[in-house]
Amino acid sequence: MKIYVPFEQQPSEPRVTLLPDQVSKLANLGAEVIIASNLGEKLGILNEEYQKAGASICSDPSESFKQADLVLRLNTPSQEQLSELKAGTIHISYLDPFNNSELLDTAANADISAISMEMIPRSTIAQKMDSLSSQANLGGYVAVMLAANELGQALPMMMTPAGTLSPAKVFIIGVGVAGLQAIATAKRLGARVEAFDTRPVVEEQVHSL
Repeated sequence: MKIYVPFEQQPSEPRVTLLPDQVSKLANLGAEVIIASNLGEKLGILNEEYQKAGASICSDPSESFKQADLVLRLNTPSQEQLSELKAGTIHISYLDPFNNSELLDTAANADISAISMEMIPRSTIAQKMDSLSSQANLGGYVAVMLAANELGQALPMMMTPAGTLSPAKVFIIGVGVAGLQAIATAKRLGARVEAFDTRPVVEEQVHSL
């Protein structure tokens, strides 16, 4: 099986679909893994690390799309890239299917199996494939860090020879996976945290944090 991991089209996207350790596992199973050149550059992962793990570096993206049996990526593909895939190819990524019906039609007409990661149910059996929860956790953490950077004051209470600094007050709106992580992060940083959600059932989870 030929697995191709293309470069993400969004210039600001730092994430990658496969790390060298995962490439090594796939290569040991007999898969041929092809990685876009400089795929992990934003994460400090060099091409040489992927090659050492058993991957080959793509020299012709168009040809790699045509030859791939399985395409792994993060974000939605373009119509042009999808049309380059051969019949029977499996394409796995976020697809935003409710807003990309034309893209799904293209895949169906070309006999391409398109798996939308965000549509995999959040169940115990599929827990390892729950990409939404993992990314929401990171999103909640990053949101607090970015807000703290913009705030212009320290989050925890600080007692100094020059006086006492009051703790920052943080208000979290929405207590889903991201919100719970935001609460925990702000609390660990020493802020006074309040949260709001329309669902009474989450009150216990908020208090536990």
